[in-house]
Amino acid sequence: MEWFVHTLRTYPEIAIFLSIGIGYWVGGKSYHGLSLGAVTATLIAALIIGMVGIQISGTVKSTFFLMFLFAVGYGVGPQFVQGIAKDGLPQALFAVVVCLLCLGFPVLAAKLAGYDLGSAVGLFAGSQTISASMGLATDAIGRLNLTPDKTKALEDAMPVAYAVTYIFGTVGSAVLLAQFGPRLMRINLEEACKDYEAKMGKQGGISDEGTAWHRYILRAYDVAPDSEIVGKTLAELEQRQQSKRIFIQRLRRGNDILEGQPTLTVAAGDVLAIEGRSNDILDLLGQSHREIDDPELLAVPVEGVDVFVSSKTWAGKTLQELASQPFTHGVYLRGIKRGALGNDIPVLPGTTLNRGDVLTLSGMTKDTTRFAKAMGKADRPTNAADVSFIGVAIFIGTIIGAAVLNIDGIPITLSTAGGSLIAGLVFGWLRSVHPTAGRIPQPTLWFMNSVGLNVFIAVVGINAAPGFIEGLRTLGASLFLWGIFATAVPLIISLYIGRYLFHFHPALLFGCVAGARTTTAALGMICESAKSNIPALGYTVTYAVGNTLLTIWSMVVIMLLAH
Repeated sequence: MEWFVHTLRTYPEIAIFLSIGIGYWVGGKSYHGLSLGAVTATLIAALIIGMVGIQISGTVKSTFFLMFLFAVGYGVGPQFVQGIAKDGLPQALFAVVVCLLCLGFPVLAAKLAGYDLGSAVGLFAGSQTISASMGLATDAIGRLNLTPDKTKALEDAMPVAYAVTYIFGTVGSAVLLAQFGPRLMRINLEEACKDYEAKMGKQGGISDEGTAWHRYILRAYDVAPDSEIVGKTLAELEQRQQSKRIFIQRLRRGNDILEGQPTLTVAAGDVLAIEGRSNDILDLLGQSHREIDDPELLAVPVEGVDVFVSSKTWAGKTLQELASQPFTHGVYLRGIKRGALGNDIPVLPGTTLNRGDVLTLSGMTKDTTRFAKAMGKADRPTNAADVSFIGVAIFIGTIIGAAVLNIDGIPITLSTAGGSLIAGLVFGWLRSVHPTAGRIPQPTLWFMNSVGLNVFIAVVGINAAPGFIEGLRTLGASLFLWGIFATAVPLIISLYIGRYLFHFHPALLFGCVAGARTTTAALGMICESAKSNIPALGYTVTYAVGNTLLTIWSMVVIMLLAH
């Protein structure tokens, strides 16, 4: 053990990897759907490991934190701009209101309890489960011109308060929004989602209309001599079942195989290769038509591909509006992912597509290629990230953030951390508009986001460990209770504001609140309680705004309490 401790002190980088290794393993364990999460588990592991007396350079912490903040901004940039500039404006404004509540009540708690700046920021970060804010607070404390000992004491107090308040911040938020919230608001969440789906799908038959967008099947049927479809063009036949998305891709006439053209007329004896659900195909053709085994006719090039939506023309349109466009012919939509977390968005006729959405398609290669060209860019799998783009973008953001503007002797600055976050927002949005450069694959973005934050947290925990026990002994019980206050009160008030002031549909209300508070655990429980992904529609815009504001708020906490 003595050799092990000596090794950790000599090579502190080993302690970082041990902390995140334990943190991700413990954080991945769950009980009834709830877990500590990687961040909290990493912090606890780092605090325990750091008690042997290990000090790690602050440069390591800052480097990984800048990488994390850029990834956060890059991931939410499209939704952030979309929410502020267009139809998500009510949700964006609501997120601002929620974030103000989430700032005000922790500050009030810290003042009433008489906590120092470090504990106040930790209380805010833990109760609102926004780990990233501690990095900006560290920069803000460093600019207060305090003595080195005082600065270190405040920085060490942050992870203590964060660790104590984070547990209820996560678990309490999830239970409050998913279980207690619907009862408090007298809302049947499952019925509310069904009602919203009915409105999204118009006349009640939403199940068929919605699944028609993503059920792909290609079968061959012969045309009987007495069939009523003889003499009809392919365009006429497809138009009959437009809402069911049935497409005639090609046909066999004698020994010849003809590619489907809108003006092509069906003749007796033809064999049609038709895409669609079996029941819908038979509704179109009639029960008298026989299914034919024709491997050559059905041997069409088919692919599954992701499409990155960037079109200014078609973003903002519903699936129902897009269904009538020629470029959607033969395309089947298997899923929609939105936002930094890749939230699954329901595939329904009333679903609106946003810039930055990733659509998973299936269909013939010629159809998916045509669709991708109209909507944005095919995002075919690759392991390569545009590292040059990442480096230059972070450089631009941090160099701007490092500038200091003195107004009446008061230094005003974004800080390098704030600059990196804003660079991510700007360049992430630009990527959604012009997706020809700056590609960061989802696994890479996840690594920058998750590992970047957790290395930062590990360094914070290791360096703060010596004072952790004393801080916990001094503040523990009362701090936990103040954390409950700072977590629960803003959430409860937000539910009433969203329902009665913003008039959000009950199916979206809880997702909007969860997004503004950036509590992913709560969203998962809400969707499980609702037995639907509909609440996720309220999560993306509010998450983008909330994640940005709550991260910045830590600097505001310092400003409000430092004087």
